[in-house]
Amino acid sequence: MIAFTANCLYTPLERVEQPLLLVDDHVIVEAGARASRPVPPGVRVLDFGDGVLAPGFVDIHIHGGAGHDVMNADSSGLSAMEQLLFKHGVTSYFPTTVTASLDQTWSALDRLANAIENASRNDNSHWERAQPLGIHLEGPFLSHIRRGVHPPENLMLPTIRAFDRFWQAARGHIRVMTIAPELEGAREVIAEAAARGVCVSIGHSDADLNSARAAVAAGARHATHTFNAMRALDHRDPGIIGEVLTDSRLSADIIADGIHLDPAIVELFLKAKGPEAAVLITDAISATGMPDGRYRLGGLDVEVQNGRCQVGGKLAGSVLTMDRALRNVMQFAHWDLQPALRLATLNPARVAGLANRGKLEAGAEADFVVLSPSGEVRRTIIHGEVSEAVSRS
Repeated sequence: MIAFTANCLYTPLERVEQPLLLVDDHVIVEAGARASRPVPPGVRVLDFGDGVLAPGFVDIHIHGGAGHDVMNADSSGLSAMEQLLFKHGVTSYFPTTVTASLDQTWSALDRLANAIENASRNDNSHWERAQPLGIHLEGPFLSHIRRGVHPPENLMLPTIRAFDRFWQAARGHIRVMTIAPELEGAREVIAEAAARGVCVSIGHSDADLNSARAAVAAGARHATHTFNAMRALDHRDPGIIGEVLTDSRLSADIIADGIHLDPAIVELFLKAKGPEAAVLITDAISATGMPDGRYRLGGLDVEVQNGRCQVGGKLAGSVLTMDRALRNVMQFAHWDLQPALRLATLNPARVAGLANRGKLEAGAEADFVVLSPSGEVRRTIIHGEVSEAVSRS
């Protein structure tokens, strides 16, 4: 057993002053105030001073990092990406596909399923790397009009047969799927995917308000990078964004990098969805953590300059990190650290159906971060494993 202490802890729903976080065999045994109980005899204490203990970040939409793209990366490439995520406080992530040929997509899903299953063995070789816990299938069931940079020749209408082929290739590890709800066959596929436990997310869509509402009725419960690759909001024709911002049954995510959305729109989105239903994603590509240059996103060449990732003048993902997204929310919307943390921890974990992550409480996986009071990552801890820390008895 190990005891972790710091200045405060965010569960993230509650703030605990002078906390004591007890971890045993990768699991949190107790999270409470030091004053409420003594440290058990013989337990090693790791004290992080004026730091903040918080759940590890969960990124449910990420295409790559450290020079590697999840559609093509081998195990060493994924490892490099996961080490980068670890440095930025991400403990769990969902590798996200981009539209490609069927053979390329099936092959990528198989490789990603292997990575997820290898990580689930919970051996000591993975504790300094973010853990892949499921796959986000983004494409090919997307709108041609709102496809972004997804290759038009590989887009297809949704069918249960096609979805099942992706499901089989991923060996059931698809946990999130983005779909344009206005497409023919979308409602049937939404219902089938939801029945299999997939979080169906509406996005890359030119849907009107009625089509978006029908998708929610069929089982959709989330929205992908709100405002981006969506029919524009109009005061007489609110479309998909009108549904996303007003339906309390939908959670929704944003890319808060200051490029995809103006800071004022970030603030507007957060006022509409609130701390209960807003989620942060990075949509990061292989260029994340790398210098400016040309990088891959699936089969696409992306030009990266001054933080902008573009293909033919269109935005193509980001180089955002989750800790930066957290601090941007604090800056753009004038939020304190505690409510902002929920958007990167508990909320994405709930979207993805991760019952034992995104929170610090008894029974949860011991994945957490040590932050400065302003949200900089000082330490990331997975499975309660640490290589070094300030220690006291």
